[in-house]
Amino acid sequence: MLKRMSVLFCVAAFALMTAGQAYAQGDTVADAATTASVKTKLLGDTKVGGLAIDVDTKDNVVTLTGKVRSAAEKTEAIRLARTTSGVKSVVDKLVIDPTYKGTTNKDDKAKAEVKEETAEAKGTAGRTADKTKAATKDAKAEVKQESKEAKAETKQAGEKAKDSTADASITAAVKSKLLGDPKVGGLKIDVDTKDNVVTLTGTVKTAAEKAEAIRLAKATSGVKSVVDKLIVQ
Repeated sequence: MLKRMSVLFCVAAFALMTAGQAYAQGDTVADAATTASVKTKLLGDTKVGGLAIDVDTKDNVVTLTGKVRSAAEKTEAIRLARTTSGVKSVVDKLVIDPTYKGTTNKDDKAKAEVKEETAEAKGTAGRTADKTKAATKDAKAEVKQESKEAKAETKQAGEKAKDSTADASITAAVKSKLLGDPKVGGLKIDVDTKDNVVTLTGTVKTAAEKAEAIRLAKATSGVKSVVDKLIVQ
């Protein structure tokens, strides 16, 4: 039973540890996906020189760094970042430089790279979720199986205890009958019961006394059968 309980605790500890690792990894994947989404928006907007703006995300907080040509371009870049799904807030580190000759999103190569990063981030998030789900499912199944076995052992132990109590009760009842009958020398007869089968051992003076002792035992409630080991002396 102790062994079963130990396994249950180990499985529970494993499930908690796996969930914690998956949670930490999930934050990193989510931040990467957010960065890719914001970068895609910046590159896709003709009012913003997306290639000149660096995007970094930590705990759903996006930081924009780089140069823009005007306050309007800066405002638009911040707006695009803030309206991206999953963004909690935006840290503005953009510098306005009217002389900067930035470029709008006309770079097909940059688009392709960001699209690939976004797909990769989503794929990693999906794989992480699947692994976490599978680990949790396995842990639950293991705990369920161990719990089922523990219940079965408890039930079996209870049945054995019940049987032992019943046998002891039968032994006492038969012994009382033997001691209470004047035709039988009950003090010289030992009574033992196992699985409702009574065994009589000892000595009696006559065959009649022996027959009476056996009769009394067989007539006792709960007795299935009687094993005669009495000796006539």
